[in-house]
Amino acid sequence: MVRPTQLIHTQREPAPLRPAATVLLLRNGPQGLEVLMTRRAMTASFAPGAYVFPGGGIDPADAQAHALAARRATQSDTQLTQAIAAIRESFEELGILLARHGDGRMADDSDIAALNRHASAADFAQQCQQRGLTLAADQVYLLAHWVTDRDLPRRFDVPFLVAHMPDGQTPVADDKEQFEPVWVRPADALSRHAAGDFFIIFPTIRTLERLQHFADAQSVLAACANEQPWFTSCPRAGWIAGKESRHMEHEPPFGELALTCPDGQIVHHLDWQTDQPVLLLKNVQRLTAPNPGVMTGPGTNSYLVGDPDTGFIAIDPGPADFEHLDRLWRAAGGNIRLIVCTHSHPDHSPGAAPLQALCAQHGHRPPVLGLSSAATARAHSHFTPDRELHDGELLVLQGTHITHTLRVLHTPGHAANHLCLVLEEDGLLFSGDHVLNGSTTVVDPPDGHMNDYLQSLDKLLDACEQDHIEFILPAHGYVLGNLWSEPHDARACIAHLKAHRLKREAKILGVMQKHPDGSMDDWVQLAYDDVPPRLWPVAMRSLLAHVERIRSLG
Repeated sequence: MVRPTQLIHTQREPAPLRPAATVLLLRNGPQGLEVLMTRRAMTASFAPGAYVFPGGGIDPADAQAHALAARRATQSDTQLTQAIAAIRESFEELGILLARHGDGRMADDSDIAALNRHASAADFAQQCQQRGLTLAADQVYLLAHWVTDRDLPRRFDVPFLVAHMPDGQTPVADDKEQFEPVWVRPADALSRHAAGDFFIIFPTIRTLERLQHFADAQSVLAACANEQPWFTSCPRAGWIAGKESRHMEHEPPFGELALTCPDGQIVHHLDWQTDQPVLLLKNVQRLTAPNPGVMTGPGTNSYLVGDPDTGFIAIDPGPADFEHLDRLWRAAGGNIRLIVCTHSHPDHSPGAAPLQALCAQHGHRPPVLGLSSAATARAHSHFTPDRELHDGELLVLQGTHITHTLRVLHTPGHAANHLCLVLEEDGLLFSGDHVLNGSTTVVDPPDGHMNDYLQSLDKLLDACEQDHIEFILPAHGYVLGNLWSEPHDARACIAHLKAHRLKREAKILGVMQKHPDGSMDDWVQLAYDDVPPRLWPVAMRSLLAHVERIRSLG
């Protein structure tokens, strides 16, 4: 894991989590699925004025009411407690009661009128029992699991539950915590929020975005039948275009925010720019070359590893853009000890020689290291280093009190001479083009080879296990990964990438079997029908690599 001494920002302890539960009450309206929402009081300590789903904190009494609630055989004790809390809170806040009589009838307005909405949590279930009602916890399903962002002063661990709105009941807000209950289609809530007249917070937005694709309440409940959340998320925030921007684990900026601000500080700027280095750790800087495009995303990332005491290793100096190289040299204070190219492609290696010459003008000539381009490389990818690197070789920067060690991993596949680097002391993987953020690596035969590519992914998975690699620093896009042992980490990123490749290959094989006489043009349109046609010429190259692998496997 990253050494605490290399973190940019002072460590801090996020606010403790409080258990809570919220419930999405659904019905089928004239135009499809609708969800019940209500406006929080402007004096609320959390999300004042926001439209939310009813819910609140879990009380110890909720766990004591299991015997007074119906449950599914697959519903855990924890899920049952959460469902009871959500039922209680929806009753207190909106007068909705998910409970039924012994004969199966759901509670109606007369039952609700007979109960005290302001009774304590301990008395709630007892009131229902005295009325002959059993809490319908078996009708409450887990939809999603949210953990409040680390930057906020009040934090909650909240399952988002879902249930069908009981017939014959009308929501009535308590006018203390909640106001203005409203039935709304998820898509309408999102559009009204975008227009500025229906304020909702990030978890609500993301949940509604998933919900808007369902036609009716029954399909939502069916999708929750396996007792597993659709997702679990503790978002992170940074700045884009001067505005606060929050991101879930699967979104491209998340890993970078986890690396730079692990305790949730909202200080990191995510805007892509080429003029200034971006400090990721005290010993890692990124400078993005001004060569954005379809193949390069926001541009090629050059990295500087080291510090003023140890000197720096420059990774992937990029194209021969002299302004970019000058910025790279200046960011290192002129103290570049080694220049390493992950491979020979024209957006990675041409800057090596002029960067070396720039250093030489100031009295020091760092060697250019890497692997020579193979005979299979295209003409514009010719590259010969000053010295060949070997698989497993260590590149060491030694200072007075600190060491930075990069271990070389030969990872052919994207290119025959591709290599990755592991910063051993901090559990970081510099992945070159082998693993990218926001796009899929092109494997272009003959220099690219799909079987080699997949085997190299396995090699990187082994390295992640050996070195407890948490984060991947790609040549294009933001940092990938998350904290070790959480749902999204470097291993998960690579495993997902391999699964994606094999899924694509299975689709290609199916197309080949169904259309054995088809051309490559026919196959790319069918196998990559989920890719915009303008990208088919690029996809064609990876298609060829998959076809070659399929045929080699018989």
